[in-house]
Amino acid sequence: MNPFELERRADKDTLLFTWKDLAVKPYNKAEVDPYTKCRIILMNGIEVEAVMFGHNFNRNCPDNDLRREIALTRALEQSQQKRVNWLSPSDETPLELTIGYEQLAVDLTAWLAIHEPDSYAKSCMDFALLEDFDHLYRYSNLMKLNENIPAESLVMATIEITPGRPTISHHRHPFDAVRKPGDVKKHDIRTTLGALILTAGEQQTMNFYMNIGNQMEEGPGRDLYQEIAMVEEDHVTHYGDLLDPKGTWLENMLLREYMETYVYYSFLETETDPAVKKIWERHFDQEVAHLHKAADLLKSYEGTEWSQMIPDGKYPDLLDLHPQKDYVRSILAEQVELTAQEEKFVDVNELPDDYRFFAWNKHVNGNAEDVPSHVVIQKMQGVDGRDYRFEDKESPVPELRDRSEDNTELGR
Repeated sequence: MNPFELERRADKDTLLFTWKDLAVKPYNKAEVDPYTKCRIILMNGIEVEAVMFGHNFNRNCPDNDLRREIALTRALEQSQQKRVNWLSPSDETPLELTIGYEQLAVDLTAWLAIHEPDSYAKSCMDFALLEDFDHLYRYSNLMKLNENIPAESLVMATIEITPGRPTISHHRHPFDAVRKPGDVKKHDIRTTLGALILTAGEQQTMNFYMNIGNQMEEGPGRDLYQEIAMVEEDHVTHYGDLLDPKGTWLENMLLREYMETYVYYSFLETETDPAVKKIWERHFDQEVAHLHKAADLLKSYEGTEWSQMIPDGKYPDLLDLHPQKDYVRSILAEQVELTAQEEKFVDVNELPDDYRFFAWNKHVNGNAEDVPSHVVIQKMQGVDGRDYRFEDKESPVPELRDRSEDNTELGR
């Protein structure tokens, strides 16, 4: 499939929205397939990124004719974002939705890592994967503690819920969140797509936590959202650095529109909910029109053909969200004690004692007994005598198998 070769199937009625178009029927939270929910969360994040990119482009563009074209596309992206985000029902609690956010982060990152041809980009994905995996475990314990809802009822056995790299060890000096910049001209399109998708997804998670965290009741839950929101800020830097900083605004617009068509087409092919599938189909048609417009603008203003940015144009393997238990277990067993040293990932035990990670982590965390991600587990253990987990078998990491005591030393 090469979207540049498709006709612009979206006519005026398909492109423009009405209030009736935006008034979608939300999914039933008790019946929704966990991967339908994940797809909705990701597409909301991607559409938010599209809108924010459009605003930033507008603020850095002196040509009002071009601004008008950007404004039209941005308004249409806004309508798509509203349609997608309003699929989440009003009776879904922030914690229930949070479980979907973290499952998406794990299974999406794992799929992209498996299909990533660039070894450095893959190492970045594997590294953050173990942190999101631990976030899923911490939030699942909070939901069991606060709402007495087992997260397994939401994920439907598609993912394990067990400790990853402990969240207490995620707090590193910001200098060590910076990664090597990408290069569109040299990288496989899969690397560019992965960086764009994960930057949008993690940015949406960061935004979600920093906006709903203060709505939680005062106590460990409110504090946990605050702690993990800070980690997600690092993840946005981590993945955003993999993008190519040398591209022009119009080149970046083209790449983003190509990525949107790729993800919508992937989800159109894999969606199991008929009503949601129709939304993906309509949005794909709209995004093909946006992509062609971006290609026209790039050629008109900069004399660059789309094929100079994306030589083949054909989609790589379509994005297919599904269980990744074995892959996550293998990365957990191999990399649980990695941390970041500038652009590299190293075993924390091999760092010199005076490396900035240790002073920063100690200052931020203070007494481990007071760290929110640890407090939540302690409270759950105080109620049930052990933490909440959903495992197919015991953890591949011996230090993480004790369910009566949370490990606050591993990785730090």
